[in-house]
Amino acid sequence: MSTPEPNRLAETSAWLHRTGQDMRAAAHGLKAEPPLLDDVAFHCQQACEKAMRAFLIWHGIPFRETHDLAEIGEECVALDPTLADLVKQAAPLSGYVWVFRYPGGPEEPTREETSDALNITHSLMQAIIERLPEEIRG
Repeated sequence: MSTPEPNRLAETSAWLHRTGQDMRAAAHGLKAEPPLLDDVAFHCQQACEKAMRAFLIWHGIPFRETHDLAEIGEECVALDPTLADLVKQAAPLSGYVWVFRYPGGPEEPTREETSDALNITHSLMQAIIERLPEEIRG
């Protein structure tokens, strides 16, 4: 692969940094007493979204503004079909961007839902990072 343009490298790295920040926020929410499970779920969705956007940016693929992980994931799978299973697992997390954040809906996810979301998010994030060049992983 040729040397990437500095802007693409910086932008991809910035999105991955934000992904890490969401994972940190999820970890803090889990340690709270009582745990902030709604926030953990939200940050899992955000981390998945940002990791996939980083992957698309690295490959120079434009994307529209959406929180739909299935839609964003389709673009990632078009680039790397081996991501299909993880994208399929992450897609249901799309609703976590809003479902627990407004009155009138469920108050928070269950501990099991949150644990599943964290596992899916971690797996997707790791898979994407592994598919990016070493200079970005650093």
